Amino acid sequence: MTQPSGHEPQDTPPSFIPSGSRRRAARTTGDQTPPSFSPTPASHGSHGSHAGRARTAGSSSATASASASQPPTAERRSTPPLRRPASIPAARAATPSPQPVQFQPKARSRGRVPSARTASENASLRRQPSPRPAAPLSASAARPAKSGAASTAVAVRRRRNPLRIALAVLLALILLAGVGVFSAWGWVNGQLVRQNMLTGAANTPAQTWLLLGSDERDANDGTGINDATDGFRTDTILVLTKPQHGSSSLISIPRDSLVEVNGRKMKINAAAAAGGYPALVGQVEKITGMNVDHVAVIHFGGLKNVVDAIGGVELCYDRTVNDVKSGLNWQAGCHVADGDTALAFSRMRYSDPKGDFGRAERQRQVISAITKKAASRDTLLNFGKVNALMKAGLGSIVVDEKASPWSLAQMALAFKAASGDRGVTGTVYWTDADYRGAGVGSSVLLDETRNTELFSQLAKGTHDPGTVGSL
Repeated sequence: MTQPSGHEPQDTPPSFIPSGSRRRAARTTGDQTPPSFSPTPASHGSHGSHAGRARTAGSSSATASASASQPPTAERRSTPPLRRPASIPAARAATPSPQPVQFQPKARSRGRVPSARTASENASLRRQPSPRPAAPLSASAARPAKSGAASTAVAVRRRRNPLRIALAVLLALILLAGVGVFSAWGWVNGQLVRQNMLTGAANTPAQTWLLLGSDERDANDGTGINDATDGFRTDTILVLTKPQHGSSSLISIPRDSLVEVNGRKMKINAAAAAGGYPALVGQVEKITGMNVDHVAVIHFGGLKNVVDAIGGVELCYDRTVNDVKSGLNWQAGCHVADGDTALAFSRMRYSDPKGDFGRAERQRQVISAITKKAASRDTLLNFGKVNALMKAGLGSIVVDEKASPWSLAQMALAFKAASGDRGVTGTVYWTDADYRGAGVGSSVLLDETRNTELFSQLAKGTHDPGTVGSL
């Protein structure tokens, strides 16, 4: 039906205008942005651009018909409030603002005329309460709350603190002990009296020490008046062997054993006087077939000081003796002997039916007793005894040119092992204990074949523990 004004009937009621048309109409009024300029918020992306083009196309006809039927003021009154953008949550959009709504464009939008949609979005955002700046975290707040397991771990660590302190104290004591040992080591090394004794022979598998008992005495000391032994003598010759595996051994060589030095026949105890200690060491290497690694010469004159330093040693002998030549007065049995008694015990031979062989046995007993007592707990835990023992021992011993505190410690351990139940002790083998065909008086003629086999087994550690030798 045609209206009197000549216009076509209006299909859409005046009060209804599509949302796209209403928003576009709002842009055409006042100082709004022209329809050709519609900035798209970055947050809408491609969807916002597409929707904007659809609204522009659909609003052109609606705007023309609406503007002909009603004034702009009526249009503004009939236009419903702008919808909030979909990107803003409903809860935040409904929050009332305590201040009047006003549009303040951002600094980066300076020079632009905001669209109605942009203004509405900014207005909605302005209604939101400004977020409070985050307060700086304190040291305690920055740490996460301790759970039950963490609290337990902290408690365990706190309980372990005393253990850590004890460990630190223990390490400090070990360090101090190490410093003390190092200092004592240096002191002992400086106190050693060294002398050239070795021959430089090729090394053999087992470690070998030569222990010599030297008796330097004069006719006025009460021990050698009738023994005709004034001056230097080598009364004790002990070969200490420690193989890589097996039993350690301590074998005695009789001092009257017949040897040849530089083409001359003599007793072995005179070899040192004839050619020095290297000559004596060479004869021992010839008898044993082994290289001598170290030599220790023990002066019996200082032996009594060593025995007294450790409070005496227990010695045993099954005969009653009253020997004027050695000064030994002994009741059959075992007794704790002081230094003077131990010295006479090791020198006596004329009152012994075994003679020089019996004396060698008692000398081994004295040295073994000293070693055992010196390594005992009572001695090692007594600083006074240790100090006196070291001074007396170092004052009565001379070592080879390569000896050290370590080699002496190894020698003591080997001696203790050889003197124990698993050790091998005894003398070398001989064929004649009273041989007189060499023009040097009564001498001991050694069995070279058996002795070579004996020391070969001792060096390999294959010999059974026990006693060996012709006696």
